[in-house]
Order: sequence, then C-alpha cells, then structure tokens
Amino acid sequence: MILYRLRCSKGHEFESWFKDSKTYERQEKKSLVGCAVCGDAKVARAIMAPRIGKKGNAVEVEAPAPAPAPAPTPEQQQMAALARKVPKELREALMKVRAEVEKNCEHVGDKFAEEARKIHYGESDKRGIYGETSDEEAEALAEEGIEFGRLPWIPRGN
Repeated sequence: MILYRLRCSKGHEFESWFKDSKTYERQEKKSLVGCAVCGDAKVARAIMAPRIGKKGNAVEVEAPAPAPAPAPTPEQQQMAALARKVPKELREALMKVRAEVEKNCEHVGDKFAEEARKIHYGESDKRGIYGETSDEEAEALAEEGIEFGRLPWIPRGN
C-alpha cells in the first residue's frame, strides 16, 4: 500500500491510499480519483515529505502534515461523483442556477426546514433562502403545504 498526498486543480489537498503507484496512475488516467473536498476530477500528486529513518535507536523523523481539509459528507461525496458524470452543458446550466441562488437568497445551512416554517407561518420576514435538509424534513415540509424546491447542487470546479 502507498499513501499519496493529492491536490485538485482548485488547491484542495487530501491523502489517499492506493495498492501501488500503478494503481494510482490507472485510476488517475481514467479520472476515477476525485477531490475529497469538491469532487474535482483534475487531481495530481502533491509534494510529500519522505519518512526518513536513522540507523540505531534513533526515532523516525516526519515532517508535520498540513491541517487536513474537512471531510466531505456522504451527500457531498455522492453529489461530486454524480457531477463528474453530468454532461458539460447541463453542468454549466446548474452552475448558473447555483450562482443565482447564492446571489439572491440567504444561506441558512442545516436550519432550512426550521427557517422555511418560520417564513411560512409569518414568524420571520418573507425572503428567499437555501440550505440543507433531510429527506424526512423535506417530506414533512411538503405535508405542511410549505412550498420549496430541491436543486442538484453541483460542486464548484467540476
């Protein structure tokens, strides 16, 4: 097994294990290696500090690793994998939709369902919002008659 530090074209760095260097090269050639942060398929090996051992009782010296990027959620990994298979024209259209949503709406993160309810019931100002919610919460919102839409959120750089 071999550990490589990888970097996508957007500058995200992450590590990944491969059976051997040829396995990495085969997967990279077929664009099967994607960025763990944004899903970008343009990935290359980054410079790594080698592990250097000394003879005798000396301890191995290893360069400190940079702080790891936050691990993507399973949903982000799934969306990144799907985004790599989306035709270019559709991907570009979805990126335009994303840009418009980000420009004209407020990001409420994982509090989407809660904030949508407040707006619906007049407890909060009426405005455009976007964020994340579970399938169960989305179903509950629909049952309450709260209007919303779900969009495929294409990761940047794909």
